[in-house]
Amino acid sequence: MRKSRFSRLFNQLLLGCLVAGSLTACSTLDRKNAVPQDLTTQSYIEGMPDVRYKIWSRSGIQAMVDDMRLGQQKPEAYLDPDNASYLALSGGGDNGAFGAGLLTGWTERGDRPVFSLVTGVSTGAMIAPFAYLGSDYDYVLKKTFTDVDQKDIFIELGLTGALFGDAFADTSPLYKLISEFITPELLQKIAFEYTVRNRWLVVATTNLDAGVPVMWNMGKLAAVGTPESLQLFRKILLASAAIPGAFPPVMIDVMADGKHYQEMNVDGGAATELFLYPTALSEMALKEGVVSRFKNRQAYIIRNARLDSDWRQVERNTLSIMGRAVDQLIQSQGGGDIYRTYLVTQRDGVHFNLAYIGPDFKVPHKKEFDRQYMNALFDYARNLSRAGYPWAHTPPGYDLPVNEAVNMQVQRQKLVLKRYRLQQKASQ
Repeated sequence: MRKSRFSRLFNQLLLGCLVAGSLTACSTLDRKNAVPQDLTTQSYIEGMPDVRYKIWSRSGIQAMVDDMRLGQQKPEAYLDPDNASYLALSGGGDNGAFGAGLLTGWTERGDRPVFSLVTGVSTGAMIAPFAYLGSDYDYVLKKTFTDVDQKDIFIELGLTGALFGDAFADTSPLYKLISEFITPELLQKIAFEYTVRNRWLVVATTNLDAGVPVMWNMGKLAAVGTPESLQLFRKILLASAAIPGAFPPVMIDVMADGKHYQEMNVDGGAATELFLYPTALSEMALKEGVVSRFKNRQAYIIRNARLDSDWRQVERNTLSIMGRAVDQLIQSQGGGDIYRTYLVTQRDGVHFNLAYIGPDFKVPHKKEFDRQYMNALFDYARNLSRAGYPWAHTPPGYDLPVNEAVNMQVQRQKLVLKRYRLQQKASQ
């Protein structure tokens, strides 16, 4: 579900709890105990102890550096001795049609790279495995962002779900959709790319009990090769898109200090809207001599959202004001994540490339997962990418005011499309 519209769900939840009499009237479902605070860095998944990184801790970053070191020792690790391309896919609900269209058009243009690293959050996590495996899976991107609608994603439960359950919606349809494409055969391909070629696929969720982000090494998980690892792979994708309150959390069983616990995992966007790699990672890797051997590194950041301001008249009532404030908070977080990523890439000598939905896309958004809207957005991005998307090299607001920078980007897009159409006409 699109985060910029989360305030509507927030309002419904708050109103429902007030109607029930008080916030404490909202029901609580049974669960296993959460991992105690002093054991959070020690928890692990039985049979799959090293498939995630607790990046808020030194040990978590160290584990990631250690895996980087091992990967660099693989004889077939480098696709190109001089160049590396990284891809970061943000959250955005049905706006993920933008990222799916951009990747598909990039394939059709013929210059889409093989990414050494692909990361995803929320809807970006849904795109990430197929972007990672390359153009053979563009058909999945097209199908999942143009052939689906609400009934394929969730079942509305309304206030009953909010008051007596843990969400407004049941996401069993989404899990079924994930399971249709995340198969044992697909995991075998992901495992090969990670274990042999040292290509990384990383997805973020949020451990809501501890209030921290978790980064999952999906290639390492795929390489476990058991039915349990397949189920966990699917659950992580579901969790990464589980907007708190809107979609139910995903409970993951773990062990710590010889005891069984559960971790509540929700949308990675609750902690970060997008990421390339942990900020502290490159510094620790450099100190330990685990350095990149690539001369040219390109980071491609796809923000499945608009970055300019979204004007609207706010009604003078409590719920409207609170809802609008939630929208603005999420918008600001997304912008902040782009800034953080930009500054890290500049520090590390990685070239920064940013794509986002421009204000020139004006198709009405009537409901969540509106097929007409998603098809139009997919085609918008696909056409721009086929023409040669004019990637921005700084975040809006960094060297120009946000709206001015966004409008300049739209002008560059129009120029690219004009040249492309003239070239197509001349070749006929």
